[in-house]
Order: sequence, then C-alpha cells, then structure tokens
Amino acid sequence: QVQLVESGGGLVQTGGSLRVSCAASGRIFSIGAMGWYRQAPGKQRELVATITSDGRTNYANAVKGRFTISKDNAKNTVILHMNSLIPEDTAVYYCNADRVITSTGIYEYWGQGTQVTVSS
Repeated sequence: QVQLVESGGGLVQTGGSLRVSCAASGRIFSIGAMGWYRQAPGKQRELVATITSDGRTNYANAVKGRFTISKDNAKNTVILHMNSLIPEDTAVYYCNADRVITSTGIYEYWGQGTQVTVSS
C-alpha cells in the first residue's frame, strides 16, 4: 500500500511565502514523477508543477518564477516552495506521484490535499 502524506500549507498574506511537502511511503521500487496540482472552489483541478526522477521540471505559466519544485529521490519526497503568493493561488493543493512501480504493478497516487489560503 502506497500513501502520500502532505504537510505544510496554511494561511499567508499576499506577497508571502509557504512551503508544502509530500512524502510517499510504502513498498515503492521507483517513482517516475511527482508533482503538485491545485483546485480552487468552483474550478477544475490544474497542474502547478511536476518534477521527474531525473530532475526535469514543468511549471504552470501562472506560477513560473514564483514557485520552485524540488525532489529527494532517496526519501520519495517532493517539496513546493511558493513565493510572492497572490490570492489567486488560494486552493487545495494535491500531491501526485505518477508511474509508481511497486511489486504489483505501475500506479498513480494522489494525496488528500492541503489548503493554501492567501489573503489580500
């Protein structure tokens, strides 16, 4: 059984910074990519940033230059540093682990989500 445990998030004022992290645990052989998605009220879930096991990153245009994603392969952990936050960043942030290889196959997993609220 693989689980994604998220931490961080919270409430911050416009212009502030937050960090969210996610650790994957379980009988994992390897993870192809990890990342963060977000869903604001009334909107669809959208990509924020992803990082592959070899370090290639992808960012949504809305967060480029403000957010940085990093990954610790040995710990199966992904961290999202969020700077210069604006109210439009308010959402539930979900951790994603893709192409997770276990003893029974290859799967995709999602965390339960952590709230990020940016006040104006």
